[in-house]
Amino acid sequence: QVELVESGGGSVQAGGSLRLSCATSGVNYGCMGWFRQAPGKEREGVAAISRYGTTRYTESVKGRFTISQDNAKNTLYLQMNRLKPEDTAIYYCAGEVLPCQLTTSVGAFTNWGQGTQVTVSS
Repeated sequence: QVELVESGGGSVQAGGSLRLSCATSGVNYGCMGWFRQAPGKEREGVAAISRYGTTRYTESVKGRFTISQDNAKNTLYLQMNRLKPEDTAIYYCAGEVLPCQLTTSVGAFTNWGQGTQVTVSS
């Protein structure tokens, strides 16, 4: 059974940091990504990484967020620094098997976790 389980969300003040984790099981994904959905908004891509370590970021998080993975532990990470109130959202991880497109496009991923809430207060 394919499963992605996020953890690490929480509440933090603006300027703070959080690290999200996504444990995967059952499948070796070729591409993985982090996405977020704020209340009343569409889900949007945050960052993506290929099996070989190539990364993509949406413009608003460049220089603040870092996506990484530990293939031995089957875990995906998102280090979030200098958080802003506009980063508040439910954060989801997603995976896609090879062949896959390295993109932050929601439609490119078919396997999703349940999400973890991140709240940033001003």
